[in-house]
Amino acid sequence: MLFDKQCLAGKRVLITGGGTGIGKGLARHLAAHGAEVHIWGRRAQVLEDAAAEINAEVDAQRVHWQAVDIRKAEAVDAAVGEIWEKYGPLTGLINNAAANFIAPTKDLSPRGFEAITSTVMNGAFFTTHAVGRRWIANGLKGSIVSTLVTWIWTGSPFVVPSAMAKAAVNAMTMSLAVEWAKYGIRVNAVAPGPFPTDYAWKMLNPTDDSSVGATQADEVPAGRFGEISELGNLVLLLQSDGCDYITGETIAIDGAHHLAAPSTFAGLNKLSDEQWAHIKEQAKAASEQSKAQRTV
Repeated sequence: MLFDKQCLAGKRVLITGGGTGIGKGLARHLAAHGAEVHIWGRRAQVLEDAAAEINAEVDAQRVHWQAVDIRKAEAVDAAVGEIWEKYGPLTGLINNAAANFIAPTKDLSPRGFEAITSTVMNGAFFTTHAVGRRWIANGLKGSIVSTLVTWIWTGSPFVVPSAMAKAAVNAMTMSLAVEWAKYGIRVNAVAPGPFPTDYAWKMLNPTDDSSVGATQADEVPAGRFGEISELGNLVLLLQSDGCDYITGETIAIDGAHHLAAPSTFAGLNKLSDEQWAHIKEQAKAASEQSKAQRTV
């Protein structure tokens, strides 16, 4: 065991996109180490189920949920205010909510572009702003961690809106680290490599051809995919009081993948128009299934 199970006792952390995938995994990891965790998403039932599952595991009511559309600044501010009033000030924020799909950029619609960038870039800023200005007004310290990708350093074909939006959040990370350091607010990010999760993995690896799409384990120098507990330990450190001198950094956690080879979707150049049409249909079906569960 790397960290004491109560090392985050007294911490209250908000995780956007916390009902599934990496966000849910981080919520589980932080709650298991004593933190009070608030999870946001747009699917109420998914959030409620995730909170109940984690609370049962830790045998405590440590996870709370709100259905929030982070693309709407007013909704974000109201939801943060509700946390402050009902539970007390947050000590940490994890900007994890994301939207993504693979597609030839020439075929992107303005609506498709906006769906990704509004969630990743706008949502991260609205949430960071709503939390950060309360910390500053109340004279409180805080820690912000955003979940990014190694494409922020290289770009990536076929996921251009995501690469652009994540790069923008990286710029926010570096910029606010300087601006808010005097308030005791640290702003960092993590850039995970391949960490398979159900929905995201399906959206980024929608073909049966193992040579394209999401990264294969044998392409990672470490020879395997990442484990959520490893990412959780890194985020836990950044949310703790043990590294207050770290700010403005984006830390890759990918088994050296981005250093050994392009950790991008360059391999999709080999796909035909017919294969892209099939991918589009599969992505549309997965998206519609997700939308059916949303309440906001």
